[in-house]
Amino acid sequence: MSFATAFGAKLAENKDLLRIRTFDMGGHTFKVKVPLTAELEAMYKRSSEPDEALVQKYYDQLTGGFKGEIKDERIQVLEDDFIIDGRSVREAAKDKAKTEARIVEMLKLLVPEDAEFDMATLTYDMVEELFPFAIQIEMMEKIAETISPDYSKHKKK
Repeated sequence: MSFATAFGAKLAENKDLLRIRTFDMGGHTFKVKVPLTAELEAMYKRSSEPDEALVQKYYDQLTGGFKGEIKDERIQVLEDDFIIDGRSVREAAKDKAKTEARIVEMLKLLVPEDAEFDMATLTYDMVEELFPFAIQIEMMEKIAETISPDYSKHKKK
């Protein structure tokens, strides 16, 4: 007997339903599947190691493909980077890619109303087409609040 079946066959069949929570935003109720610890760790790993080709694309966009010399003391030109006022342009590109990956990973936790849609196929372009950046950030916050317990509610005052 496993722990999942110890509480009966019905619970074992419907255990994934226990992981579904909801939140309201903009007049719509979103369903979110609470990830298991292993799933959360995998999400974190995927979002913390962005695709190098994407980082390079953003780096090229930020630098405009510039390869010449710059005569400004605030800008330091390195072989594969620009440092502007002490900040790396390559790191900025990497941060942008990480942020987009984090947004996609969090939104993949949403349960679509259309059962035919596979959330594993979700891309940042799809998200960006539907939601402006400010809404993306707000949705991430709402999802995080929904999947994370708030122990402060249970503390004695």
